[in-house]
Amino acid sequence: MTYVTVSAKIDKELRKKLAELGIRPSEVIRRALEKEVEERIMQQLYRKVEEASKIIKKIDREMWIKSIRESREER
Repeated sequence: MTYVTVSAKIDKELRKKLAELGIRPSEVIRRALEKEVEERIMQQLYRKVEEASKIIKKIDREMWIKSIRESREER
């Protein structure tokens, strides 16, 4: 796995508090970014499911049944 460097500017006072508490900013930043990416991916998936649901609801029940039967007969 290859890595790239990402930097962020923070207040000197915050940097001091991080050091006092033994918090490594790189770990916090990495976890925060991973969490944000995961949340955004979930939001995208949710939107896609909603869009698909709207399309599926437009299809008549009888058409679904017919399609399933045809699919089974092809096997």
